[in-house]
Amino acid sequence: MSSPSIGGGALHAVNTPTANRATTARASQLDPLGTDAVCPADVRNVYEPGHGRVAPAHTGRVTDPGLSLATDNAAAMWTALGSARSAQILRRPGFLYVDGGERVGVRLLVLTDAIGAHDEAELIELARRRPGRTIVEDPFGRLDLGQSFLRLRLSPRYLPVMARGVAPLPPPALRVVPVTGPDQLATAEQIVVSGFPMEHLLPYRPGEMFPAELVHGDGVALYLAVRDGVPVGACLSIVDSAVAGLYWVTTAPEHRSVGVGRSLMHGVLNALAPRPVTLTAARAGIPLYDSLGFTVVGTSTWWT
Repeated sequence: MSSPSIGGGALHAVNTPTANRATTARASQLDPLGTDAVCPADVRNVYEPGHGRVAPAHTGRVTDPGLSLATDNAAAMWTALGSARSAQILRRPGFLYVDGGERVGVRLLVLTDAIGAHDEAELIELARRRPGRTIVEDPFGRLDLGQSFLRLRLSPRYLPVMARGVAPLPPPALRVVPVTGPDQLATAEQIVVSGFPMEHLLPYRPGEMFPAELVHGDGVALYLAVRDGVPVGACLSIVDSAVAGLYWVTTAPEHRSVGVGRSLMHGVLNALAPRPVTLTAARAGIPLYDSLGFTVVGTSTWWT
């Protein structure tokens, strides 16, 4: 089975071990610049690189197919991570709910730009009943959870969802290796927890962020960047039937501004070829992702 990817603005087929037909159909339409988006008044998200953020330009309905692919991949990631954590997982047509417990908290991911009224009401009720830390991730910007009558006490922040087509990169300046054993897994976990940082998971508890079972999941891989024999960067990747997704691309604080992040990205992107790659960018990473050929396919609203 093969699925399309993006490369130099043209689509070409790449081999994938398994493919979901609906997801692959969306891949064939994926335009990382959003130029094929359909909306009543040519509404686009405005990327403001000077400010390191993406702000919604209009509330009209815009759905880039690349945004749907990124959302599908995020759902695969949260499902794999939740299963490894023995979390409570609930999937509806319109959303995914993963409850990882008191410290990890609850993640609610909107799965479609046309979430039904019943699913929306259930999502709101699940967020209201949260035992502690909760994030509602709405890649399509369809929900307004800040309304006072909902009594959720959640505030929005806007993060760019980005995609990159298939294009070769030079080899990384540092050694980038896949995680293959428990010691490497613990090292990658500590880099992410302390460097991202994941403040809600401090003090650090081994296996809480990345349980050992995670690396046995289909399409799941973690990577380490190594400098002078010392692991200094880490990230998680998820490969599904259409794209690869990157999560928690992290450089250890004491090794920043020396090219670790760029080397990590070069190594991982080359390892994931020939697949398109998606990610949701933190502000600090946007200049790097821009320089690597990622483009914005949408704005995700994170209610926290």
